[in-house]
Amino acid sequence: MASTTSSSTDAPSIVPARLTRRLLGWELVIVLALSLGANGVSAVISFIGSLTAPAKLSSQTAQLNGSLAPGRPWLDLSWQLFGIATALVPVVLVGHLLLRENSSLRALGFDLTRRLDDLGKGFLVAACIGGTGLALYLGAHAAGVSLTVVPSSLPDVWWRIPVLILSAAQNAVVEEVIVVGYLLRRLDQLGWSWPAAVAASALLRGSYHLYQGVGGFVGNLAMGLIFCLLYRRWRRVAPLALAHTLIDTVAFVGYVLLAGHVSWLPT
Repeated sequence: MASTTSSSTDAPSIVPARLTRRLLGWELVIVLALSLGANGVSAVISFIGSLTAPAKLSSQTAQLNGSLAPGRPWLDLSWQLFGIATALVPVVLVGHLLLRENSSLRALGFDLTRRLDDLGKGFLVAACIGGTGLALYLGAHAAGVSLTVVPSSLPDVWWRIPVLILSAAQNAVVEEVIVVGYLLRRLDQLGWSWPAAVAASALLRGSYHLYQGVGGFVGNLAMGLIFCLLYRRWRRVAPLALAHTLIDTVAFVGYVLLAGHVSWLPT
């Protein structure tokens, strides 16, 4: 009597869907809706709220790293680490999506194959951009078009500095992998011209910093343009992520060390 059970070789094979422009377009929309695109919409709404508030912009604050469980340091630490880990999920998603085209995050230059070169470039970019960004923020704040940015209001506990460094690294990885490497790759596959793709990337970066005010938008718009040009030259996201990590680390930790001790830093 013949067996009625089909062998695994008789099962129909599943053919992956062809990556059409329509499919790639919807994929891009979904990735951005789950990450920095949604942050951009949220920042615009926040900025409108700040503009329409009775108080002037410079007297309002934008909190970046605050306590999630005041008075309960271990629970607070758990929430901080949870938030950092889950914020990286869109990057994992991007890596998974790249596998469909027999690629990986390495195609974006996000790997450890050129560690020393990436580190040197990262330090150089951070040194050039960091000081300029601080000057722009202070000028915008003095002009009354920027909120007072509070990089950290975490309690003075042993894990404050490590969490701030991890937060800086998380911001950098998410932004540079998605807004530079992935976005520019997908827009190129969708037939966008290089100037249009760069403009889209820079505007997106500026948009999700708009909650800080005009200074945050303009500064990050300029940073986005520079990072796109550097990515086109180097074809690597890693040095940009390193530079971004250094810039944010100095901003976060520097604020903790200097706030209330120097007159030029708004608090």
